[in-house]
Amino acid sequence: MEQTPKLTVADVEYVANLARLSLTDEEKQSLTEELARILAYIEKLNQLDTAEIPPTSHVLSLSNVLREDKVAPSLRREVALENAPQAEAELFKVPKIIE
Repeated sequence: MEQTPKLTVADVEYVANLARLSLTDEEKQSLTEELARILAYIEKLNQLDTAEIPPTSHVLSLSNVLREDKVAPSLRREVALENAPQAEAELFKVPKIIE
């Protein structure tokens, strides 16, 4: 099995540069250690035999709970506009919010 390469501060600096992040020296050191622990854990997970485990996208079975769209009668425009604070030319009139 391949040995995971050691993560260096230069690796963290490279990724931070790609992400356009500005990190302090303390943050670089901390992230180097944290990411090294994460990669070590992933390597440990890679050692598990998952040949007999079926691939899944979600641990629970999911089903669509949305109802089917059906054409139904709607409010007439006049009835919908009855409660509007302001209406103009059979449309809702709203305050301008963009300069």
